[in-house]
Amino acid sequence: MKEKENKKKPNPTDIYVGSRIRLRRNMLGMSQESLGEQLGITFQQIQKYEKGTNRVGASRLQAISSILNVPVSFFFEDFPNQEGAGKGFAEDASSGFGLDLVTSPEGLQLNRAFFKISDVKVRRKIIELVKTLASDDE
Repeated sequence: MKEKENKKKPNPTDIYVGSRIRLRRNMLGMSQESLGEQLGITFQQIQKYEKGTNRVGASRLQAISSILNVPVSFFFEDFPNQEGAGKGFAEDASSGFGLDLVTSPEGLQLNRAFFKISDVKVRRKIIELVKTLASDDE
C-alpha cells in the first residue's frame, strides 16, 4: 500500500496535452497502434502519453502534431494559464470529464462534424448556439 501512496500523480499539463492527443487521434479515426507505428513506438506508450502518465517531449510532440495534421498549439488550446491553473483544474483534468465527453460516440460524431466546417464564423455561431441551449437547461 505504501508504494501506491508514494506514486506521483500525473501533472495536469501532461494530462491535458494527452487528452488533446487522444481527442485529435479519435477525431481522425486513428488507432493508438497506428499512431505508435508512425512514431516508431508502441501503442502502450501512446496510452501513457494520452493518460498523462508519461510526459511528451518537444520533438515527439512536434512529430505527433505533424502526423495528426494540427499545429503544436492545438495541444494547448483552451489550457488555463498557470495563475488560473489551481487545484480545481487539476481535479477536472484528472477526472477525465472532457475526455469522456469527446470519446463518447456522440462526442466523436459532434467533433468530426464540427471540424469539417471550414468557416470559422460558422463554428463560433455553433458554439454560441450550444452555450445558449445549455443555459436554457439550467
